[in-house]
Amino acid sequence: MKGTAEKIPAIELRNITKTFASVVANEDINLTLYRGEILALLGENGSGKTTLMNILAGIYKPDSGSVLIDGEPVIIHSPEDANKHGIGMIHQHFKLVEVHSAADNIILGDKKIGMFLKASRHERIKELCNNYHLQVEPDKKVYNMSVSEKQTVEILKVLYRGADILILDEPTAVLTPQEADHLFDILRHMRDQGCAIIIITHKLDEVMSISDRVTILHKGKSVATVNTAETNAHELTELMVGKAVELSIQRPPVSHEGNLLEIHHLSVQNEEGVDTLRDVSFDLNHGEILGVAGLAGSGQKELCETIAGLLKPHKGAVLYKNENIIGKTPAEIIKIGISMSFVPEDRLGMGLAASMSLADNLLLKSYKNGKGPFLERKGARALADSLVERLEIVTPDIDTPVRRLSGGNVQKVLLGREIESNPNVLITAYPVRGLDINSSYTIYDAINQQKEKGVGILFIGEDLDVMLELCDRIMVLCHGRITGIVDAKETTKEKLGLMMADATIKEMEGAK
Repeated sequence: MKGTAEKIPAIELRNITKTFASVVANEDINLTLYRGEILALLGENGSGKTTLMNILAGIYKPDSGSVLIDGEPVIIHSPEDANKHGIGMIHQHFKLVEVHSAADNIILGDKKIGMFLKASRHERIKELCNNYHLQVEPDKKVYNMSVSEKQTVEILKVLYRGADILILDEPTAVLTPQEADHLFDILRHMRDQGCAIIIITHKLDEVMSISDRVTILHKGKSVATVNTAETNAHELTELMVGKAVELSIQRPPVSHEGNLLEIHHLSVQNEEGVDTLRDVSFDLNHGEILGVAGLAGSGQKELCETIAGLLKPHKGAVLYKNENIIGKTPAEIIKIGISMSFVPEDRLGMGLAASMSLADNLLLKSYKNGKGPFLERKGARALADSLVERLEIVTPDIDTPVRRLSGGNVQKVLLGREIESNPNVLITAYPVRGLDINSSYTIYDAINQQKEKGVGILFIGEDLDVMLELCDRIMVLCHGRITGIVDAKETTKEKLGLMMADATIKEMEGAK
């Protein structure tokens, strides 16, 4: 960014330190954010990014160090204090009331409006939309909105409260490529209007595309701040990880033949009788990675849970060696010879027992196989030690409850346990969500190792660039139905994005 030396920083963090018991989350961190710039914040899982942003957002108070806004020292005790200083944080998981309209969500909690809603709120929202090139229907209910519309409402919420310093946490995690491009256009316009923006993302292509500068954290310390135009993805990765990392995903050729699973006309309804899967049919082959792409809520969760025996479909069949497994429990599915591993998107809700140790969570998969009344923990502890080393799980020891681990390390425990059970079918939903670049490539390697063993892998993902490199075929779901199954080597991210948005054939032809 040109001319920053003459400008007063919108935010300046000086020697920020924050500890939790014996864990040092932030150590003497320095960070500067100027008005009219977009600063990317990079770092491995556990590097201190979230803690640092929570200090700015008023959720944590630093043990030492100072925060300056427009050159003046401030103390931020609470999120309300952060709002008063013009700081707004847009979280990855939206905090909206589904049954309320866009306008009501935008003004919700704003103490300046008093007890009663004012008709003028629509005029203020319209003014903000015009100023920042945003589009929203004020009276539209949130439950009728697309993901990108909900994100626009979240942005308007902080702008309505006067924020001109914005923090966005993984803002493109659930967006199509087209929606991500539109968001970046909005952010660039906000930058040009003088806003100061911090974006946290693990996607290096986004960092290179949207940011002006990049601050890198490593093990709780700020190790460098670089101009984006003067760096590249490899240099950023090396600064972030502390060593050189090969940024390429291998795609071993499919060396096994034959169908492993056949899904025929699968339909699933929710409790209200609404179809969440509609007449879904496809095959999963031996030694194949079949990617499943789609916007959040397009039926991915229901597909995984139905194949794993956790949901009963309205109609359809799932065949394994010509035997229909629909109606069988997960235990019965295992008994007929299907060694199936299911890695759900809800890691602690469905995948692991939060209060149990890493070692005991590994036992959950195999304890019923014991021959006596007592649990045999020796093997589980040995496996836990092996996984900690192989997957680089950051934990004080294998007896630590998994709820105390970071989200990325929880994911490693869950995936490691499922892989070690030697499955024939591996169903994995968002296996690298929240993982840093180094950890993500470790997981990709582990998945490819299973592929080479002949395992059929159903890979639910959200990063289309990764899916295009890793998967053999990609199936796209939209509103519970398949809009296409394509060869990953012969398609593009733009075409996948159009299928995710249920584009017409004409639009698809235009994307060639």
